[in-house]
Amino acid sequence: MSEELNKKQEEQQRVNLVVKEIKEKIKQHSGLTDVIGSEAQHLKQTFWEDVTVNLDEPDDVIETFTSMKQQAELLAERERSKDIIDQQLRTLVRLEDSPYFARIDFHEDGEKEAEPIYIGIASLMDQNNEEFLIYDWRAPISSLYYDFSPGEAEYKTPSGLIHGEMTLKRQFMIKSGEITAMFDTGLTIGDQMLQEVLGGQNNAKMKSIVATIQKEQNALIRNEKSQILVVQGAAGSGKTSAALQRAAFLLYRHRDTLQASNILFLSPNPLFNSYVSSVLPELGEENTEQMTYQEYVKRRLSGSFDIEDPFDQLEELLISSNSEHLTIRLEEIQYKSQTAFKTFIDEYISSLSNKGLLFKDIVFKGRRLITAQDLYQQFYQYDQALPIPNRIQLLQEWLLKEIRQLEKKERKASWVQEEIELLDREDYLEAFQHMQKKEDDFADLDQEEKYLINKVVSQTFKPLKNYVKKLKYIDFKKLYRELFTRDNTASYWEHMKEKTINEIDKNCLSYEDATAFLYLKDHIEGRKTNGSIKHIFIDEAQDYSPFQFAYLRFLFPYSKLTLLGDINQAIYWHSLDRETIFPGEEAEFLTLTKSYRSTKQIGQFTSSFIANGHLIEPFDREGEMPLAITATEDMLYPSLIENIEALQQKGFNNIAVITKTAKKSAEIYQSIREQLTVHLIEKTTTDYVEGVQIIPAYLAKGIEFDAVIVIDADDYTEERERKLFYTACTRAMHELCLFQTKETNIFLKEADQSSYRKVVF
Repeated sequence: MSEELNKKQEEQQRVNLVVKEIKEKIKQHSGLTDVIGSEAQHLKQTFWEDVTVNLDEPDDVIETFTSMKQQAELLAERERSKDIIDQQLRTLVRLEDSPYFARIDFHEDGEKEAEPIYIGIASLMDQNNEEFLIYDWRAPISSLYYDFSPGEAEYKTPSGLIHGEMTLKRQFMIKSGEITAMFDTGLTIGDQMLQEVLGGQNNAKMKSIVATIQKEQNALIRNEKSQILVVQGAAGSGKTSAALQRAAFLLYRHRDTLQASNILFLSPNPLFNSYVSSVLPELGEENTEQMTYQEYVKRRLSGSFDIEDPFDQLEELLISSNSEHLTIRLEEIQYKSQTAFKTFIDEYISSLSNKGLLFKDIVFKGRRLITAQDLYQQFYQYDQALPIPNRIQLLQEWLLKEIRQLEKKERKASWVQEEIELLDREDYLEAFQHMQKKEDDFADLDQEEKYLINKVVSQTFKPLKNYVKKLKYIDFKKLYRELFTRDNTASYWEHMKEKTINEIDKNCLSYEDATAFLYLKDHIEGRKTNGSIKHIFIDEAQDYSPFQFAYLRFLFPYSKLTLLGDINQAIYWHSLDRETIFPGEEAEFLTLTKSYRSTKQIGQFTSSFIANGHLIEPFDREGEMPLAITATEDMLYPSLIENIEALQQKGFNNIAVITKTAKKSAEIYQSIREQLTVHLIEKTTTDYVEGVQIIPAYLAKGIEFDAVIVIDADDYTEERERKLFYTACTRAMHELCLFQTKETNIFLKEADQSSYRKVVF
């Protein structure tokens, strides 16, 4: 028997023992969760039977409240226990299939011999809870696996550095409790394991990468000191996957003070949320709150404006044939996205401290109770040294007091009696029951009528009070409109202000105006900062503008930030560089240059037509060279269908037909849907499913596919479309095909001609 085979048999014996332990723990946990679940159900069914209810005397009321509180706490404790055990059970089931993925032998300085450390997605102890059978990949000692090769090594603990020697690094691929592959390696993560993982077919969800985390990715995952961490990662460098592992690490490392609800993940589009939804649960953690920046904006401005989304903005610019309109529109986007526009708004807000704040009349039943001029005069009577939000608070208090006085006067108005006559029988019964409780007024009809009057007037005034409490009497639309009547030296300002004013008058707001409007609104209202969010992850950060970053910092001043992006995929038309990311604050920058997604051939092709492409290191995984097909118009769709079917025959499950615009995606979908089962991905699509996807390039960001077909490669003819074309091509893992009817793609002409094949029909 060979030495290698002997080692594998020994390791398999250990796997068998560990799986046996896991199965025993699964059995124990299943029994326990059944018992606790039954107890919780019984408590729900008998809740009121076990509660002493007596409201006759004050002491009895206290006793009743205490009894209810104790019973509720007991039920809540049972439900919490069941949730914990259920989560442990789910983790055990995952471990049963693949208990661990690595072993390191570490000889700590001062110890007699090396200790074998087995690393998996979660920790597991023996039946006596004395010995670790598996260490969680996030445990301090597990960092040795990611950061060191055999030889001198060290890891950080809360009490300091532990030094020693790593004498063995071994990697496993285990499926259904059987070792399918085993490698001893001198590298951080052996190429053999990466080849196994990356060479497989893609599925409809992003995978956990804990078994193949690279040293540079581990630096991102375990970074705890940086308030702002900025990661520039090449397409396919694993930055998003590493960020999700980072969230899992933070939840593990700070489990006493950090929960999933304290982490916000800002994603590039709704589809992406579905794509990454399985990563954290796979690691035994709850998903964090995920939303797009646009979803946040729409939530804040719901009902106030029709808001342009970034995809509509991009679509307009991509299909526009009017060069003059395009130039002006780009100038507008550029200006309104920069901090210079924020400074312009800051100056405007400062001027409002002395004059110019705009209000709306307080109207009740078609009558002006308090005029906008009254509000204006009252506001500017307050000490001007006070910040605007403080004076707004004083104005609100004054206004509510005035409304309460007016409410009392309205009780004698004729409309009140008319409303009383329209009341339901139930309302009169309620008034009668209310009077019964007052023994002196048992049969006093005047008191009953008074009760009804108070009720009618109070209910009628309630919406007005809510209106005041929500500060809706401040005319923010007019305030923002007024901003554009001020002098400004920005290019095309006259055109810009005319267009913006026209949009506001139509209750519309462009994407670049949405952040500015909220910034103005929050500085006048006095937006309270969100203290519950402790960590924010921003994916595709290169697509955020300097103004948006400044606004996010205003909203979350105490949160730690992890920004993930790739400047080569910056597809929106506003500039961003290191100096415009949170100016004045220290940020740590990490760079991930190695790309793992695509084959070596695809990586060499895509890096040949972008700036500094030579710095991107493709992973050494062989595959087919990209194919550029030039076909006639009448052969385009038949060739596309033939190409898709050929890829399916190769076993590729996820194939993307990527277009430059959503308009083109819809056109292709209608043309081939009768011949093939295809899915059209639109900006509102939220569920990612396996199969053939037809998708605009800007919605494919962050997602990878087995094979990619860029169907309209000849539509990329402008320099400003270079990064969009690069984004489309770098979605491919195994095969990339480009279709064109005219050889007008300027980037194909620039690319290394030996890096792709050409076919002409």
